[in-house]
Amino acid sequence: MSGKYASDPTWASVEPIPLNDGSETGTLPLATIAYSDEYLEATSYLRAVMAANEMSDRALKLTDDVIAMNPAHYTVWHHRQVLMSSRENFPTLPPNELDFLMKMFKQDAKNYHVWTYRHWLVRHFRLWDEPREIQDVDLLLSQDVRNNSAWNHRFMLRFGPRSDEPDGGMPNSTAPPPEKGRLAVVDEDLVDAELEYAKAKVIKAPENRSSWGFARGVLRASGRPLSEWKDFAKKFVQDKVEDGKVVDVEVKSSHAVEWLADTYGEEGEQATTEAVRMFTLLKEKYDPIRKNYWDYRIRMIAPATWSQEIPTSA
Repeated sequence: MSGKYASDPTWASVEPIPLNDGSETGTLPLATIAYSDEYLEATSYLRAVMAANEMSDRALKLTDDVIAMNPAHYTVWHHRQVLMSSRENFPTLPPNELDFLMKMFKQDAKNYHVWTYRHWLVRHFRLWDEPREIQDVDLLLSQDVRNNSAWNHRFMLRFGPRSDEPDGGMPNSTAPPPEKGRLAVVDEDLVDAELEYAKAKVIKAPENRSSWGFARGVLRASGRPLSEWKDFAKKFVQDKVEDGKVVDVEVKSSHAVEWLADTYGEEGEQATTEAVRMFTLLKEKYDPIRKNYWDYRIRMIAPATWSQEIPTSA
């Protein structure tokens, strides 16, 4: 084998392990993947360091090379995490690590493997308050407000658990309802700031589910009701009134309709009619693919009337 690793004295002590696609045993692969020579060489050295359980700077640089050629290679991302787990070799975050991740995001800002790895880095090196983390998220959301992975990472940075407890990116994840997902201590100023941030992004793209979902998560984590955003949601669902009667509804965001439906549902019997009207808008016009689900929601709040034909305007 010849190539940059074979000719590099740094790697002279490593015996590469070539790809075994079965051809050595006489079994011809059904479809051979046309890997480049550079990729074949790099991965052969990667197999060798993985087999030797080598924790070193050169092994980390090798993963740089393989990831640059194949950013969706789950195994190499996992091995990079294994390397970083070595406190002896990597007691702190390497100085260029976040730059490397942003380079990968330039290729694909929604690469699941990169985001999973970055989430782990935050937990492992305790980077929740590292300024670079939120700065990078701000940049990625400014480039694509619909980047749901960036929204999830933002929520984890702001409100995720900071202990070693298992989590799904939410606070108090092991508690029973209704405490599950709620912060033990609430920074009201931070909550207000994040809700304002979400509002600005909603205005930019009203049909973007990610920003609406982020706001729901923030309100839930802080123990605040959905009704706090009721007036804001109404800006995207405007009744057209003639002679004192609603004759039509101008909807700029189906997510605002859902928000209002849930809000009215929380308000109890006095708001049931409005809740049903919003759910009916969703099932008949703005989200008909989930018609059965919206019927279920109507049945839960208005069991006596859910099966009746309910007009979308009253």
